[in-house]
Amino acid sequence: MSSPRRQNTKKYGNAADQTTLSLPPAPVAPADPVGHALAGGSVVAGSGAMFDAIAERYDLINRLMTFGIDQRWRRLAVQCLNLPPHAKVLDLATGTGDLALMAARLAPTCTVVGIDPSLGMLAVGLGKVKAAGLAKRVDLRHGDACQLDIPDQFVDGVTMGFGIRNVANRAKALREIARVLRPGARVCILEATEPTGLLGAGARFHLRVVVPRLGALLARAPQYRYLQQSVAAFPQPHRFGEIMESSGLKVLEIRKLLLGVAHLFVATPSGTAPGEAGS
Repeated sequence: MSSPRRQNTKKYGNAADQTTLSLPPAPVAPADPVGHALAGGSVVAGSGAMFDAIAERYDLINRLMTFGIDQRWRRLAVQCLNLPPHAKVLDLATGTGDLALMAARLAPTCTVVGIDPSLGMLAVGLGKVKAAGLAKRVDLRHGDACQLDIPDQFVDGVTMGFGIRNVANRAKALREIARVLRPGARVCILEATEPTGLLGAGARFHLRVVVPRLGALLARAPQYRYLQQSVAAFPQPHRFGEIMESSGLKVLEIRKLLLGVAHLFVATPSGTAPGEAGS
């Protein structure tokens, strides 16, 4: 009997080497900075106190981060609410009030309550509300998205623009949204996300390099580096959709905006207790 033919290991290498060489290193997900102290200080990342320090420049940095078309996206978010006449709208992480003001302008009979943890951002927003002549219909309040002082099934629509990534307990905030929405009403969440693929390379460079440097130049503050880091650490859109589904919401649409620089998430109460979906 002839002996088994030996494999030429010089040409192919042994099996152990092939296994090692064929496995690329696993990608490491960036750490989520939300809830941790900012570099060089004790201010918590994503907190109201953090945004107090950049309130005067926040509108400008939003324009830089989104190539100046964030207002178009806010308009889209309000339109996707499909609001009835005389609707009650809740705008979470209202910040300087851009999305609350957009809702009031596009739905002339609605009333809007905007809630934000940053007193500095709210102060800027109140000035904008008064300047727009909408103080009777837009009410900005200090508060927490995870603890809403609003009755069950009370509002006809909820918006949240570029704020959910700053919430440490996102599932809890989403459960609160599901609780206060009337059956069939919608929530529209806009969030900045990391673009993917070859076409998104320029956008990634803009977000990772240009925005933090411009922000630091304008305000000399570490908050702008946090904004880029929080976008990088935010869950992939499909994963965030899953978190919404497990928090009492039924996702109707996830829409990519500008090569993935942002996404719009549209959902409605599922009528199922959080955690029971799919059971």
